[in-house]
Amino acid sequence: MDSDQPITLSPARFAVLNGVLCTTAISFLVWLIYFHEGSAESGPSVLPMFSAIFNTVSALLLASGLWAIKTKRRGLHQQLMLSAFLVSALFLVNYIYYHYTAGDTHFTGTGLIRPVYFFILISHILLSVVILPLILTVIYLALSGRIATHRKWARFTWVGWMYVSVTGVVVYFMLHVVNWT
Repeated sequence: MDSDQPITLSPARFAVLNGVLCTTAISFLVWLIYFHEGSAESGPSVLPMFSAIFNTVSALLLASGLWAIKTKRRGLHQQLMLSAFLVSALFLVNYIYYHYTAGDTHFTGTGLIRPVYFFILISHILLSVVILPLILTVIYLALSGRIATHRKWARFTWVGWMYVSVTGVVVYFMLHVVNWT
């Protein structure tokens, strides 16, 4: 999309679209993780590793996007942030497919690491629920030419998005790489 041509979706219509999309996505994920049993045999899979790679790339793109806007490279910033969004969307598709086929993954650590893991996981999940509509909002604000409002919302949306991306990688390592036994 040409950055000089703002999108014309009204704020009210965007709010409804954002609300419906995010509520549907989050409701589906709750069903998928907590109520759906995997349809395939649970075993080794490369999909969690791909999720971690997507989260890592997203975090790197977010950091680069912040650098680009701080150095007044607006076009590069836009490309990097839209790329971060695309990579995060690829993460979500991969995550959904993995959990649809494999079901839930259980943490095997014991002792003090168990509450640490669950603190990271729960904060990651709760913030991801909040951050999804905020990401869509800051993208909408930027693409609709509402740059001053975009800046205000983007400051804390970036922090939340970065936290979700980084803790996603941490959760992957705690679930799939570290041997807790």
